[in-house]
Amino acid sequence: MFRMAKRAQRPKQLLHFSASLYYSFRACSRRWMSARPEERHVVGSTAAPRKKVTIQHLHALRASRTPITMLTAYDFPTGRACETHGIDITLVGDSLAQVCLGYDCTTRLTLDEMLHHIRAVARGSHAPLLVADMPFGTYLASPEDAVRNAVRIVREGGADAVKLEGGLELVDTVRRLTSVGIPVMAHVGLLPQRHVALSGYRLQGRDADSALGVLKSALALEEAGAFAMVLEAIPHALGTYITQRLRHAATIGIGAGSGTDGQVLVWDDLMGTWHGHQAKFVRRFADVKSEVEKGIRAYSEAVRERSFPAGAESYEMPKAQWERFQQLAEECGVGDVAKDT
Repeated sequence: MFRMAKRAQRPKQLLHFSASLYYSFRACSRRWMSARPEERHVVGSTAAPRKKVTIQHLHALRASRTPITMLTAYDFPTGRACETHGIDITLVGDSLAQVCLGYDCTTRLTLDEMLHHIRAVARGSHAPLLVADMPFGTYLASPEDAVRNAVRIVREGGADAVKLEGGLELVDTVRRLTSVGIPVMAHVGLLPQRHVALSGYRLQGRDADSALGVLKSALALEEAGAFAMVLEAIPHALGTYITQRLRHAATIGIGAGSGTDGQVLVWDDLMGTWHGHQAKFVRRFADVKSEVEKGIRAYSEAVRERSFPAGAESYEMPKAQWERFQQLAEECGVGDVAKDT
């Protein structure tokens, strides 16, 4: 009977031990881990979660003449920043080829590289509409090829919509994508993926004939089903005119003046971390580059002069345990180093 009672108590004892071990681990991880997953829900927080931005919501913003904000993101932290600070559209731009991967232009970016970054952004950006650029060569061969690659971007990457650069030649592709339920954001004016054919990153639509070409492309792409359109590097009067002529598609300007329905900037341009050429339409809203330089220099100096880590930034060991450790090390024949230190 005594043995049976002891056996009956064992599961409870194991349960208490497991619970104790679990909570001890949690306490240690909170205290000592310098990098740990962010808690999505903070108990007692009064901040209401953001509602998901939909295409219908964007159309409502356009109808009410409320400017739409779009910003590029390339990883979890930048995606999380768009989520937290009220951005309407998070764009995983193919500009990541240059600002993240060090390529000389966007045409070097592969679909697999793009998918890697889309997934990271998607884990941080939930409420904004998540749009992803289709890399160069993934939508030009045929509408079927575009659908195949766009499905990967939506299914494997987690994007809500895709963005394509081009004009009238993409009408059939846009129509095919939208017919199978993949929302498309068009991109007219300056097309960075075609910078070689355009002899550089030049202003588009500057004369009457080329301006008419940009307008015709915008109208045709809207008719094919594009829900929004990026207007890049065109005269501000043309940007305003196209915005007024479109019936439903919201226009997102980048170097197209203030008369568009919204604006977009590259994260690294906005934050001041990009070392390359600064386009005329770029405004630095922060100077992160200087702060990064300041922080790294201060860290390096503190390490070299041994002021980091300080005593308060180091862990202690009970004196009795340290003496016991020295004794054990000496008995094991490995105590010389401990004595020297």
